[in-house]
Amino acid sequence: MQELFTVILPVFLVIGFGYAAAWRGYVTVAHIDGLMRFATNFAVPVLLFRAISTLDLGAEFDLAMLGTFYVGATICFLAGLFGARLLFRRGWEDAVAIGFCCLFSNSLLLGLPITERAYGEDALAGNYAIIALHSPFCYGLGIAVMEIVRARGTAGFGLVRTVFTAMFRNALILGISAGFVVNFAGVTLPEPVSVAVDLMARAALPAALFGVGGVLFRYRPEGDWLTIAFVCAIALGLHPAIVWVAGQGQGLDLSSFRSAVLTASMAPGINVYLFASLYGRAQRVAASSVLIGTALSIVTVWLWLAALP
Repeated sequence: MQELFTVILPVFLVIGFGYAAAWRGYVTVAHIDGLMRFATNFAVPVLLFRAISTLDLGAEFDLAMLGTFYVGATICFLAGLFGARLLFRRGWEDAVAIGFCCLFSNSLLLGLPITERAYGEDALAGNYAIIALHSPFCYGLGIAVMEIVRARGTAGFGLVRTVFTAMFRNALILGISAGFVVNFAGVTLPEPVSVAVDLMARAALPAALFGVGGVLFRYRPEGDWLTIAFVCAIALGLHPAIVWVAGQGQGLDLSSFRSAVLTASMAPGINVYLFASLYGRAQRVAASSVLIGTALSIVTVWLWLAALP
């Protein structure tokens, strides 16, 4: 019970503060959009740049940990895709968007602060390693499968260009890429630049969490209840369960095991709605899955935290 109050609730209270502020009209849609644009296009990419540029890549990029997380994510994507197609009779393009809802956990805006609250800042190396590959992997897989479905397998070189163009327009991926460049080059940032980077990085998570609350206020769960429940069951239950079993089988060290399981247990992130909107498919399912999954994760993440060693 202590984890619920000391680890999880502070994070969700910030989200709730943003939700309440939007509900009561203290902040407008334009305010929330501006805040989220600042967070996702500037502050969070700077946070990721700082983290990746200072990581010990040889020590922290544990292939066993990354493999357990991303194999689990891929299985969940396929489960969501074929479940939507076979169980709910959705079209193939809708099915890909629903599969993406099961694939893209909120590794950044929920996974980072909850792991930090639970185990301290020193426990975040595994999270950063997962996050460094998260957007490239998930967007690459989702866009590739969607374009193959839309082109019925005939996209060729155009498919590759579409995937890479979409990925490298993403500010998060640009921040991660810049971090890798600085890390590999062994560059030491001048002190004024380093202090400025730290200031921006400290603003990232509080601003993003408050903004997420405001964004969630816009979503109204309606219809497609069985599909939404299916997505939440995969995202909140199946993914962390696969990572737990695979992680134990791989003999992950305790810190990596915690990072992988907790990150896998996070609700679908805002990006699933952005992906659905990009293609105009399953937007209601995506939006409602983010809202309901985030609410349910208050309990499910607590249970996973209680179960972790």
